[in-house]
Amino acid sequence: MLSETVRPAPDARPGTSPRTTRAPGRRPGRPPWRRALRRDWQLYSLAVGPLLFFLTFRYLPMLGNVIAFRRFQPGGSLFGEYWTGLRYFRLFFTDPTFWSVFTNTLVLGALTLLFCFPLPIVLALLLNEVRSRVLKRFVQSVSYLPHFLSIVIVAAMVMQLLSVDGTVNQMVGAVGGKPVQFLQQAEWFRTIYVSSEVWQTVGWGTILYLAALTTIDGDLYEAARIDGANRWRQTWHVTLPGIRPTMMTLLILNIGTFMAVGFEKILLLYNPLTYPTADVISTYLYRVGIVSGNLSYAAAIGLFEAVIGLTLVLSANAISRRTVGTSLW
Repeated sequence: MLSETVRPAPDARPGTSPRTTRAPGRRPGRPPWRRALRRDWQLYSLAVGPLLFFLTFRYLPMLGNVIAFRRFQPGGSLFGEYWTGLRYFRLFFTDPTFWSVFTNTLVLGALTLLFCFPLPIVLALLLNEVRSRVLKRFVQSVSYLPHFLSIVIVAAMVMQLLSVDGTVNQMVGAVGGKPVQFLQQAEWFRTIYVSSEVWQTVGWGTILYLAALTTIDGDLYEAARIDGANRWRQTWHVTLPGIRPTMMTLLILNIGTFMAVGFEKILLLYNPLTYPTADVISTYLYRVGIVSGNLSYAAAIGLFEAVIGLTLVLSANAISRRTVGTSLW
């Protein structure tokens, strides 16, 4: 068998390799990302602002975590005066107050996740069943409104409603009860905080679920009705699996903020009488770091909290990927 020989082009010079063909308009050696950047530079320019924001206010401040291992004094070196190692970590590991606020953070975070995560799903499913467009829009508007209120306004409303001569105590007195000092009793704080969080966030949380519900194929409901499935069976076997990716994504994000219980609202609502159940890591850091000026100790606690949050996100993402097949990455 004769082997094929590559014949040079008619205009090729002796001793040169055959001429290769390339697509018209493509420059050799230019990476694909450069071509995309040159073609769609207007779209990429829109990301410059958010990138600068995260770089300035999220990533550069991470360099300050070094003061958790160094002695920092206000007015001195930006990265601390001298190396202290794990001294501040040992301090809060042996501090009973820290473990008290750590327990409060876990309890409040668990209660918030328990109530504020499933209730938007329930509300979205109920709104999806409403056939009156006017009623549906009215309920949506009323449930969305608390999200746009300032935390200060929400805290002021809670304090007015639960004061000794507030609306709630007036209703208690109307049925023959005695006024209750809700904001001065530690056992009431968790109920007050979680209830206000539900009122403020549940309506806004339904937006993504309502959008996910519109992507479910209507033929699936028709097939379920043909098979004899009622509305409950259709919800369980068609609706919930259809919005499961959205549910898992939001669950992972909520777990990531599990330790970051609302600092502003707690700071506005709590007082020394409710510290046993209201004091969390963020408010404890504020008092230790800003009020007392022990910034190295506060940085060590904040770094510990961040590591726990990162561990929760990675664990939740891995579990979701292996069990459900949906994950953030």
